[in-house]
Amino acid sequence: MRITVAMTDSAAPPPVARPGQERSERDLLRAFASGDRSAADDLVHRTYRKTWASLYRLTGGDVDLAADLCQDTYRKAWASLPSFDGRAQFSTWLYRIAYTTFLNHIRRPRRVVAMDEGVVERMPAPNPSPETAAQQAEQDEELRRAVLDLPDPLRETISARFWGEVSVRELAAADGISEVAVRKRVRKALSILKAEMEVAS
Repeated sequence: MRITVAMTDSAAPPPVARPGQERSERDLLRAFASGDRSAADDLVHRTYRKTWASLYRLTGGDVDLAADLCQDTYRKAWASLPSFDGRAQFSTWLYRIAYTTFLNHIRRPRRVVAMDEGVVERMPAPNPSPETAAQQAEQDEELRRAVLDLPDPLRETISARFWGEVSVRELAAADGISEVAVRKRVRKALSILKAEMEVAS
């Protein structure tokens, strides 16, 4: 069974092609550390859409809030860059900052989900009626609350895996655990969510 909580990309910022994207992430980080501000611009353009989209999901589709939290995420990232050890990809490290920024904003557990296995399988109708759209929104919010109520590290792992599109391998590297352990977290979280959604329905 697959979880596919719909997230409309229509409000997301368009992808931006930038010259210099052929430079590796490591090269860009080294250049930025040496004072090359254009390297920071390239890193932003390379990662902004994905970071914004994950925050859009976490905030339940609040475009303005996602943009504000995204700006805050990059501000914190540049301030914390000296602590980046390169163990995980920059985008994975950046997602963690975005996730923490979101948690700090809401102050209490409340989160969104968009997954690829477990809980519910739903395909949005091409032209849903107002009643169908309202029902879908209500179901999405129930699932969002269920994800937000997950205990950490399940909550962080599941949101990073499906909203942040962070690979199992990257999550394992970032957390210093095995890929098997990450998959176990994902399965456990999905099992909890499936049970919660069945109760809610």
